[in-house]
This record gives sequence, C-alpha cells and structure tokens, in this order.
Amino acid sequence: MSERLVPLGKRAVPVQARPAPDGPRVYVETYGCQMNVADSDLIGSVLAEAGYATAARADEADVILINTCAVREKAEERVIARAGELGAIKRRRPGTVLAIVGCMAEHLKEGLAERAPAVDVIAGPDSYRRLPDLLGQSRATRTSSAPAVPITPFVDVRLDKAETYEGLSGAIGGDGVSGFVTIQRGCDKFCTFCVVPFTRGRERGTSPREVLRQVHELADAGYREVVLLGQTVNSYRWDDVTFAQLLRAVARVDGIARVRFTSPYPVDFTDDVIAALAEEPRLCKYVHLPVQSGSDAVLDRMRRGYRIADYRAIVAALRRAMPEIALSTDLLTGFSGETEDDHRATLDLMREIGFDSAFMFAYSERDLTFAAKKLPDDVAPAVKQRRLSEIVALQERISADVFARQVGRREQVLIHRPSRRDPAQLMGRTDGFKTVILPRGVGAVGELIDVTIERATMATLFAAAG
Repeated sequence: MSERLVPLGKRAVPVQARPAPDGPRVYVETYGCQMNVADSDLIGSVLAEAGYATAARADEADVILINTCAVREKAEERVIARAGELGAIKRRRPGTVLAIVGCMAEHLKEGLAERAPAVDVIAGPDSYRRLPDLLGQSRATRTSSAPAVPITPFVDVRLDKAETYEGLSGAIGGDGVSGFVTIQRGCDKFCTFCVVPFTRGRERGTSPREVLRQVHELADAGYREVVLLGQTVNSYRWDDVTFAQLLRAVARVDGIARVRFTSPYPVDFTDDVIAALAEEPRLCKYVHLPVQSGSDAVLDRMRRGYRIADYRAIVAALRRAMPEIALSTDLLTGFSGETEDDHRATLDLMREIGFDSAFMFAYSERDLTFAAKKLPDDVAPAVKQRRLSEIVALQERISADVFARQVGRREQVLIHRPSRRDPAQLMGRTDGFKTVILPRGVGAVGELIDVTIERATMATLFAAAG
C-alpha cells in the first residue's frame, strides 16, 4: 500500500480507558498511511481492554508508543529522530517505556535498537494482540532496574499468515465521523521497489461477516463514513465473495452515508467494481489509483504487471461510467534506469489524465526488495529532486485548474470537524474527497449538507454561507 492520503507526520491517538482510573497511561503517535491510522485505532482498542488510559502528551505517559511506516527511508529517519527526542523524556521520568511498532519495527527488527537505543519494545504489525504483555514485561523490568542500567528491548516481530485481528474494535479512534475497516492485510504483488510484502506479509482477507460486524459497530457509534483498507484492497476475495459484492453490502448498512476504499491495484480493477461504484449512491465517486510512472519501461522494471495502455483503459471505463469521478494517484520518480524520456512520459500522462491530486515521491532504495538487491540506484539524487520538483509543479497547476472548475457548483459536503486554522469555520469533504472550508452555522459535525463553492485554491474549496 502506498504512503498517501494522510500526511500524518505525527498524530496522537486517544486511547479510551476502561474502568481503570489509576491504570497506566499511554500516548500513541502515528506515522504513515491510513493503514497505520487504522492500526493505531486497533492498538488503542487492545490497550483500552487491558486497562490503559490516555495521556494527552508524551511527557505525561507511562508508555510512549510510535506506530511506524517503512515505505520510505525519510519516514524511518523521522521516527529515529523522534525516538531520540522521546528518550529525553525517559531520562526525566525513569520507568517510562518507549515502544516502536508497525512496519518499521518489522523492517529493522533487532537492528532498530542500535539506531534507537532508547527503545524498550519492538513489535511488528502482527503482534498487536500481544502488546499488553510486551509492555507489561518491559514496565516491570524498567521499574525493578536502576535507570542507568542498559536493558535489552523486548522484540516480537513474528509475521502471522492468519492474523486479521478479527473480533477487535477500531471504533474508538478517528474523528468520530470517518472510520476505518481493514478488509485485507499484506501484499502478494512484490513490486521490485516495495518493502510492504516483507513488513506486512502475504495477502489475507477478513471475512465478509467480520467486515460487516465492524461496519455496523461504526454505524452504531455514530460514524457516517467508512473507509475500507487494504494494501491492494480490490484484490479482496473471500471464498466466492468478490470485492464488488462486499462494496455493495457495506454501502447498504443503515447509518453509513458514504463508503470509500484505498488503495486499489490497477491489475485487479474490474468491471464489476466500476459498476458498483456507478450504481451504489453511497459509494463515493472517487478513486485513488496508483500509477507510479508514465513509462512502460519503468513499469516493467517495477514489475507492476500493467502497461500504460491498461491504465488508460481503466481511467476511460471509470469516466464513461461516472463522468465527474475524482481521480488521484501515486507517482514515484527516479527509479532505477529512469531516463529523461521516461520522465517526460510521466509528465505527459499527468497532463493527459488530469489527476485531481497526487502523492509524489523520489525513489529511495529499501533493503530486502528486489530492486535493492538486483537493480542499481543509478539516478543521481539531484536529478531525482529536479524531476520530482517538475512533477510537483505540474500537478499543482493541474490541481489548481481542477479545483477552480468547482467554483459555482453545488456540492454535498460531509462535515468532519472545526477547522484547525480558524475555529469559527468548519472542515468537510465532498464526495470526491476534496476538502471544503465552511462557515460555522451551516451545519453540525457529522451532517451532510449542500453548499455552493465560492472560491478555490489548488488544494481547498471554500463554501458560501447560503
């Protein structure tokens, strides 16, 4: 699954306490994609069941937990730096436990302790059920040892072919409006540049019964939108239940007004999914469809399994069925062997398709992958950055034009929360996943309202009061 949609940096996740007012307090920070956000909500549920209460700040916590991403080198560097900062809290508050969990923990395993010596617990993405025991053991060791004595971290990075966290709840997290349901974990695609199959394991789906249980749980808790998650979410299949059939079933759950999914893989984007999107009114007319490159030669080296002609055909089919559908993508520049002609092909494809938005990155080599072992990282850093700058500049112009065309239109907006920049305003999203700033008083959080767009930037729409 690509790193996208939520530029988290760090996100504190509230953990709701079960009746344990004097229980240990935990502070959680999340780095990465929506899958990481969903996992933090799940971790919150596990720890709440074990009696943990929330800490509003890291320096008030008994346990500081960082949920991590390994897709890009820069994300790992940020976590290492953050672990160093949090180590200072441990020195001021002896007994505090620092845990690093998720994809980065799985990627680096025991080697993480060398780069982040303050860490006490290292747990992979299939170890969350065991976190209370791991944290408990570490807290007991910390309490009984002198502060200056080095302690070997507790490590659990076993990948589990069957773990889908069935029966657990993720409904305590998020913004109370949009909730996540992970329908598939792991990945079988093995793109040459991607570390996900090594950090999340092979594909395994969640049963339709369990998916619907979680969706009903979110609806009962007052959530209005559900986002179905998977590394390659549209590869989902459970016995004879297809992804399209699951989409239709989720879209018909009472109380849920909108359903989204991410991230689909182009190879598995089928006609029945397009039909479901077009026919089910609660399925949002928005698709994030990673392309990575506009060059067939680069796609071949990436082992993406499709050609640009195949990608164009999917886009054409989506737009025939839903002319106003919003499209976003992922773009990775500077991959092994990429030439100036390959780069121009990517720019040309961007102009041709006119993505509403894109998540754009320069290639960084990840060990364990085929590319790291067999393909040279032969595009100079300065060239990568120049190409990335050109891609970003072009997408900004395209997005500005796409958003400008929304001015004067009526849009149905789901209100998510007060605006962070101005508490006198509200923030919501359109069906096409565009952020809208609204004047306070037009509706309440969780409501769907119709508004007129009066102005736009390249990333935000602004609604009129009337």
